[in-house]
Amino acid sequence: MIAIRRFLAAAVTGTVIALNTSAQAVKSNQVQKPQTFTTQVTRTVTLNYLLFLPRGYDAQADKKWPLMLFLHGAGERGSDIWLVAKHGPPKIVAEKPDFPFILVSPQCPAGKTWADDEVLALLDDIEAKYAVDKTRVYLTGLSMGGYGTWSLGIAHPERFAAIVPICGGGDPLKILLPDPKRAEVLKTLAVWAFHGGKDPVVNLSESKRMVEALKKFGCQEVELTVFPEAGHDSWTEAYANPKLYEWLLQHQRK
Repeated sequence: MIAIRRFLAAAVTGTVIALNTSAQAVKSNQVQKPQTFTTQVTRTVTLNYLLFLPRGYDAQADKKWPLMLFLHGAGERGSDIWLVAKHGPPKIVAEKPDFPFILVSPQCPAGKTWADDEVLALLDDIEAKYAVDKTRVYLTGLSMGGYGTWSLGIAHPERFAAIVPICGGGDPLKILLPDPKRAEVLKTLAVWAFHGGKDPVVNLSESKRMVEALKKFGCQEVELTVFPEAGHDSWTEAYANPKLYEWLLQHQRK
């Protein structure tokens, strides 16, 4: 028995040595060599946007105001900035000037989709120029803007107190495997998603899987409201609900 054990030990040791030797031989004989590439890429970004300032903004110099960042859908892309006011909050403020938020509504150029870094750069500029309460910054969008809301909100949860993605979707993997530096912050991001039960453009399952991923990850406040008879336009009913704005203002990013 002792002899057998010695034989097995010698065999295992020999195998390990052979494997290590083989691996070293492969590395030394490779025709490929590992390399590292480092560079800095810069680009110029131009975003037109509609800006709404709440009633009393100029009269209260010391006051900080909540900010709502709105991302429109694919149909409003281009160079006609007034297309952005076709739906959602920028349409609402034209009818209800007592809207209690600073509202920033950028326009995505034709042929493009929302890019996180571009929208974030705009947010940085707005926060530097206007009296924004940085603890009460909210992100919302519809359709293509719903996708943009999911993407930016998940990538940078530290910048928003709450997000409201409408008839959008995203990549659940970015929720389940987040940036380790932002994982705990993501769990405290408030999310209220909306979708139409009969949406023929963006299937309801797109919102469902994002919400399910957030709950699985451990997010503390996630809600999905489905309008059973609504098609793609679930935003009209969502934005017409005064409880949505009350809910937003209850949240602060500390």
